[in-house]
Amino acid sequence: MTEVYQDRATSRTYVDAREMVNDYLRRFGEQIRTPLQSLDDSGYTGVKRGSATVGINVIEDSGVILFLSRVMPIPAQRREALFQKVLALNFLSTSDAAFAIDEKASALCVRAMRRLSGLDYEEFEDLLGTVAAVADQWDDRLKKEFG
Repeated sequence: MTEVYQDRATSRTYVDAREMVNDYLRRFGEQIRTPLQSLDDSGYTGVKRGSATVGINVIEDSGVILFLSRVMPIPAQRREALFQKVLALNFLSTSDAAFAIDEKASALCVRAMRRLSGLDYEEFEDLLGTVAAVADQWDDRLKKEFG
């Protein structure tokens, strides 16, 4: 089945997910009055919001978009306390985002993931804003508490 990439508000149809996300990045950049980089050849770009940088990853093979913001390295001490804290925060404090562990980088991140098909601009903007807000709200607090 061929995926259809169309924005509900404008009814614009896109050739593929990358074209859609690049248009959403352009629109978001215009809204915040800051030009944003388009996706690179691997389907990645970063957006700075507050103290957080949100990586936007279009993973076309899997049909998903991943918003990811690194919060802090996983500390050697008090790991379990940190994990318990972020799991509790995931319950009601992170909206559509969630804390996650990047095992390869040994880092605590905030992330949101969604299917690309049916993604409209408002959802894109909301997910980007939510990941940035949660990361920005908690990065300094968690670093202070857990090192």
